[in-house]
Amino acid sequence: MAGDDEILVTDKTTLDSTSPLYMHPSESAGYMLVSVAFDGTSYRSWRRGILRALSVKNKVGFITGKCKKPEPISATLDQWERYDDMVTSWILNSLSKDLVDSLQYVNDARELWYELEDMYDQTNGARLYQFQKEINDSSQGNLDITGYYTKMKKLWEKLNTLNIHAKCACKRTCGAKENMHKDEQDRRLIQFLIGLNKVYTVVRGSILMMNPLLTIAWAFSILIQEEKQREVKPITHFLMDSATLNANGP
Repeated sequence: MAGDDEILVTDKTTLDSTSPLYMHPSESAGYMLVSVAFDGTSYRSWRRGILRALSVKNKVGFITGKCKKPEPISATLDQWERYDDMVTSWILNSLSKDLVDSLQYVNDARELWYELEDMYDQTNGARLYQFQKEINDSSQGNLDITGYYTKMKKLWEKLNTLNIHAKCACKRTCGAKENMHKDEQDRRLIQFLIGLNKVYTVVRGSILMMNPLLTIAWAFSILIQEEKQREVKPITHFLMDSATLNANGP
């Protein structure tokens, strides 16, 4: 009877598409999780793409340890090992050839993942300095409000990924955590406003006078409205001048 029970468990796991051990017929060891292979740079961006792809496939547990290796007597051991090899192959396929050559002999997907974490997931002081300086030196220039805002958001996101270990990780409600988040948002708002072109001096001053300070999204909305009004005014002025010329014509 015990043998029959084990067969039933194996069949159920195979058919259950919500199980990490479910293998879709279209999946193969040659699959690449992200479109651009990791070559040793921009690790956090690559890491995020890998985690998202594995999450979609319900396979994150293989690298986090949540999907544990079954006991040797388990009927699902062979199935687990096949899929662990599959996930390992997917990650290796998403690396440049030079990196693959140095990581071929890891035992499983979890070991491979933590090997990459140890090698590349380190906060780099030079990169922190580079991104912070780029943020401080940024200005609107020839960009419209949306383009400038998008540019700043990308820089903030890059800086944020480098600072991820410095965040408060407490699980309970933490007032300090909320205050830190508000302080960070206020700093970003100031950085954004500093780089605006001179034509927005008046509206910038109005935003800075508000207490408490607006969110960046709200300030962005106000600036977009101001930008649209500035686009309408020259057209209106041109139409008025044309009407005047026509009235004074022969």
